[in-house]
Amino acid sequence: MRFVRLVPPYIESLQPYKAGKPIEEVKREFGLSRVVKLASNENPLGPSPKALEEMKNVFPALHYYPNAGYDLRVILSKLYNVKVENVITGSGSEGIMLNIMRTFLSIDDVVLTTEAAFIGFQVLAHAQGVGYETVPYKEWRYDLDALADKCSSRTKLIYLANPNNPTGTHFTRREFDRFYNRIPPHVLIVFDEAYFEYAIHDSDYPDSMKYRYDNVITLRTFSKIYGLAGVRIGYGFAHEDLIAHLMKVKLPFEPSTLAQAAAIGALNDKEFLSRSLNLNTRAIVFLTGALREMNLEVVPSSANFVMVVLKSEQEADFVFRELLKRGIIIRPLKSFGLPQCIRISSGTMEENEFLAENLRNILINVAV
Repeated sequence: MRFVRLVPPYIESLQPYKAGKPIEEVKREFGLSRVVKLASNENPLGPSPKALEEMKNVFPALHYYPNAGYDLRVILSKLYNVKVENVITGSGSEGIMLNIMRTFLSIDDVVLTTEAAFIGFQVLAHAQGVGYETVPYKEWRYDLDALADKCSSRTKLIYLANPNNPTGTHFTRREFDRFYNRIPPHVLIVFDEAYFEYAIHDSDYPDSMKYRYDNVITLRTFSKIYGLAGVRIGYGFAHEDLIAHLMKVKLPFEPSTLAQAAAIGALNDKEFLSRSLNLNTRAIVFLTGALREMNLEVVPSSANFVMVVLKSEQEADFVFRELLKRGIIIRPLKSFGLPQCIRISSGTMEENEFLAENLRNILINVAV
């Protein structure tokens, strides 16, 4: 093909990120009128009402370019008691993650994380053409001691997701303290806290905002508990020098006016946040119990999903396909590097019960 020489080998071999199947596609494929999506860790309650109201308020100003998230940065700086210069916003936490890699990584650098890390990070890191090293999970959790052992003179960035996607597990304050004390100051630690609102109530959870170290970058998002995945808005905290360099690389008008307005509205909606958290707490308890009653291995979760470990890749694929036929979309984890596992997002209680009933029937038929 005439374009082959134009494409670097690390891009040529890269597999693109594949999102969960869209609801409308599943309806068409299987002739269904009802489809439940439990694949992408979205909030089943939808977006915050106050976020929707704030978006309506900026409609008349959409002919103006966005102000690069400045209003949201000011609000976040006051909320977390940091300077505006310590805050960055972007198109989801992944948008900021990409800018981190573009800003700080050179071709000879190495990034370090766990095996089967968040697939979005895997794709972005491989797309940079840098070295990519991993260590195995330890009981489905980040093995921070092994990561510290693996850190070398070439290591430039260590990626930690806490709670982790796709396992749902989190590491503790004590574990992170021990790990951090072993990492050289020139190594950037990217602390991805997309699900921190779900875990913050755990007494041993190391909220990274209490670790304002110079080489730690915190990433958070409005896509999960705030229900704003569709507008793409995330934010991050770091030393002002790191943020200053990131601002040189990010798109000049990112995030959009609508995204910024939605985020500001969502931050003001404490009732919605509480309702979402309460629903998720009940949903995770229900899903974990129901799945274990089916003799399935369910990894304890601190997020808004559960990971199920099946006997084989074939069984995981079978369960995914059979649920799809019944109008339930879940996430097979082969692309993450866990072919024997599936991930099930928490839904409304009615959706969770629908999932459990159908999965129970599928497994009974398999046993027969």
